[in-house]
Amino acid sequence: MNVSEELLAEIISIRKDIHQYPELSGEEYRTTEVIKSFLKERSIPILPLDLATGVVAEIGKEGPVIALRADIDALPITESTQLSYQSKVQGVMHACGHDFHTASLLGAAAILKEREEKLKGRIRLIFQPAEEQNLGARQVIEAGALEGVEQIIGYHNKPDLPIGTIGLKSGHLMAAVDQFEVIITGVGTHAAAPHNGNDPLVTASQIVTSLQTIVSRHVSPLDTVVVSVTKIDGGNTWNVIPESVVLKGTIRTFKEDIQQKTKQLFEQIVTAYAGAVNQKSEIIWIPSPPSVHNDLILTEQVKEAVSIFADIVEPEVTLGGEDFAFYQQEIPGIFAFIGTGAPYEWHHPNFLVQDEALVYAIQYYLYSATHIINHLKATSKKRLTEEALH
Repeated sequence: MNVSEELLAEIISIRKDIHQYPELSGEEYRTTEVIKSFLKERSIPILPLDLATGVVAEIGKEGPVIALRADIDALPITESTQLSYQSKVQGVMHACGHDFHTASLLGAAAILKEREEKLKGRIRLIFQPAEEQNLGARQVIEAGALEGVEQIIGYHNKPDLPIGTIGLKSGHLMAAVDQFEVIITGVGTHAAAPHNGNDPLVTASQIVTSLQTIVSRHVSPLDTVVVSVTKIDGGNTWNVIPESVVLKGTIRTFKEDIQQKTKQLFEQIVTAYAGAVNQKSEIIWIPSPPSVHNDLILTEQVKEAVSIFADIVEPEVTLGGEDFAFYQQEIPGIFAFIGTGAPYEWHHPNFLVQDEALVYAIQYYLYSATHIINHLKATSKKRLTEEALH
């Protein structure tokens, strides 16, 4: 299943167009129309799901159903790449390569449509919105995009892997992310008379420092945990002690028991420090993705399929999060890293992907999808035969 030079040139052009007009989570209206236009030109049916942005389509005929997923949203980052196709939207950038993901799935869709009569089932195409806000996968699932789907395939570009390599491993690949907001409320007062108030800034500072003891003293060094306070918001001027302070950040883990233990310790520390000085505390947990956990059998099947055209490596796990994990809570799924050989990491103002990697991403979808659907078809036929014999 080769990618023709003509198709590849078209896909690169589409990627650059999407890159120039990035859209934030939930606002991907133009990107949605670009996707729909491409699919309609090739007579690929779009499913009538209740989604404000994003697209779900389907190719194939009766038989097993698998899904291919790509995310489509951008980030609130000002681009500094100086590329000829640099973002034209102030303060918004495809700094995580979702334009690359979208374009590669369009390329795969075009080839799958050409081979539709040879498919032994149906392939559902999920162009998912709002991954960066951890909302899109749940929206797509709630809209019914996984109905009838047996397995799902996804990937993310990986700048530190060379072009031509695909990272695949079973088990944990990306972390569960628990996003928190903590509100500490005391009594505001003039900075010259702190004794007339109850300073929440001091309490918040003690909490930030003490939270680090969760990792250093309460969790085994053999278990991976990261607690990060990434924002402190309190006070409006230089001579007033504020009434309240807000802390925001994340907890990142792999094991569910460690995740629950860490959250419990977190709550104990916040409550204890605030209570000790007669201040109020409120902890808000923001729904975030669980750990990306690859199905063992599916991983081996995909390795077999893509080793034909790419070098397979076992990637290091990352504490980054991915809402693809929500799909894996519903059905078996595989999530890979595809090398793009770029110098800057995700979410950097100079982030970029190499167009030379697109052909590997397109083929990843193609070879994985056809191999898995053939396997499912064969398994289904064998099961029906065995049932008939009984």
